[in-house]
Amino acid sequence: MDELDLLKKDWKKTNTIFKEVSELELYKMLHKSSSSIVQWILIFSIGEIILWTAISFYSSTDDYLKSINHPELEIYFDAISIFNYVISIGFIYFFYKKYRQISTVSSTKKLMNSILRTRKIVRLYVKYNLFMIVFGMLLGIFTAFTYNPAIVGMKEKMQSESSMMAGVIVGVVIMTSIIVGLFWLFYRLVYGRLTRKLHTNYKELKRIEM
Repeated sequence: MDELDLLKKDWKKTNTIFKEVSELELYKMLHKSSSSIVQWILIFSIGEIILWTAISFYSSTDDYLKSINHPELEIYFDAISIFNYVISIGFIYFFYKKYRQISTVSSTKKLMNSILRTRKIVRLYVKYNLFMIVFGMLLGIFTAFTYNPAIVGMKEKMQSESSMMAGVIVGVVIMTSIIVGLFWLFYRLVYGRLTRKLHTNYKELKRIEM
């Protein structure tokens, strides 16, 4: 073997080692980045439940129901609130579980699977929250029109004037759409941005695995 062949062989060997080192370093960075992203998802979800709990202290549903002389409805609203807290805490638990999995995983394939599952859970979490916002608004409107004595006069006018009823319905739809749209925008900016980063990491890991 001449000197040129030896140089070529040595260059190929060095290039292969360099590639392996580069991929290992890239994996470590993607691993750390993915763990950090899921940690932020966990922090934001905990922050949300704390925020909604704080808001509930300033706008008590029980006080409102007592003010319209229908305290018997408290048990139903409390049941919905407890159900929502249980589901929200369940999501937080899954986010924490995924954070722990991603932080300790040592396989590229397992990391990729954990990223995919985390993104699915985040999407489900956002859909659930948007659904509960719509449900809560419609329930509040229904309760007000059905049980609030202050709206009895409006109900009688709506029954006699179809144009007024149409206006109220349009107003409710517009108000609901605006509020849900704002929440959707918030979730897209926060959770959407984080899940897009996870997707980018997933594509990079997939390229390494090939």
